[in-house]
Amino acid sequence: MAQDLFKHPDYYLVDELLSDEHKLVRDATREWVKREVSPIIEDVAQEAKFPMHILKGMAEIGAFGPFIPEKYGGPGLDYISYGIMMQELERGDSGIRSTSSVQSSLVMYPIWKFGSESQKQKYLPKLASGELMGCFGLTEPNHGSNPGGMETKFVDKGDHYLLNGAKMWISNAPFADIAVVWAKNEAGRIKGLIVERGMEGFSTPETHNKWSLRTSATGELIFQDVKVPKENLLPEADGLRGPLTCLDSARYGIAWGALGAAMDAYDTALRYAKERTQFGKPIASFQLQQKKLAEMLTEITKAQLLVWRVGTLRNEGRATAAQISMAKRNNVAMALNVVREARQVLGAMGITGEYPIMRHMMNLESVITYEGTHDIHLLITGYDITGIQAFK
Repeated sequence: MAQDLFKHPDYYLVDELLSDEHKLVRDATREWVKREVSPIIEDVAQEAKFPMHILKGMAEIGAFGPFIPEKYGGPGLDYISYGIMMQELERGDSGIRSTSSVQSSLVMYPIWKFGSESQKQKYLPKLASGELMGCFGLTEPNHGSNPGGMETKFVDKGDHYLLNGAKMWISNAPFADIAVVWAKNEAGRIKGLIVERGMEGFSTPETHNKWSLRTSATGELIFQDVKVPKENLLPEADGLRGPLTCLDSARYGIAWGALGAAMDAYDTALRYAKERTQFGKPIASFQLQQKKLAEMLTEITKAQLLVWRVGTLRNEGRATAAQISMAKRNNVAMALNVVREARQVLGAMGITGEYPIMRHMMNLESVITYEGTHDIHLLITGYDITGIQAFK
């Protein structure tokens, strides 16, 4: 079993920008990852299964809804703390961070922001404790980057709603107890519904044969005349703004999370380059290896400053969707490039399960696509600076 020797890079002393609470959150999360995730992650990735036994520990460290107020069972942390937790979890594995992101930003967040008080009291404490796990139903077989075209619909049947449709590429779906589902009503308005496992006509078939996010449980959501109680409608969500606001929270966490994967790959490559000897000396002494390592660290440092700034703005309620979009796009692309360079440093060893490099690389191929593709995020920035939509 490989020992987790990770030491995070901090070339610009970004730690000095963090509060003592931020550092405590980071250290606690990192210690948990080293103890509970690192020793098992390569095995479960090879087996393509989510380690269900870690859910209790994730809840205990506050990884489910870190920003949810204490009155609803959450830790009540700020958004930089949330980001730091995502960084540390994805340093362990993108699939583990995805489980936390979905629960926090795509299930708890919409209930907190758009739900009734009774919905908040009913669901949030149990979601925070891990007693309930959730998923988020937006993407459909025919509608990915264009969620407004969704075909899932519900109709008013007097004492309940009747829901029909399908969602796919849904993280946590195979084991989720509830799903926050976005569907159109009879007027064509997008609304949010809380669908519970056990409702007749609701099923969650698992998606198999993935090369990426192998430690994340992925599935579909199938609705065949599902009767949803009227009290399960999120009363404050109306239109596409509802799900997109949730995606902003998730994208923000991803921007931090991808940084964690890049840090892990860089740290692995640096240690390997110092230990691996060729031509009678460590490969770290060769110019091309130093070039790779120096460029990796440069990009990581820029990304650290980017998420710290957007986190500060989010704490102040000033971070825009476009700013979050830029951070997600930049940091995931950066991480993928860093991991690819790290694989080169390790040579053939980089493709084996003895090191995390190839696992991170495969995971990031999903991360660069979900919660808004790399290209769509570029066009979001383009729209923000020109005022002209290129994707409609």
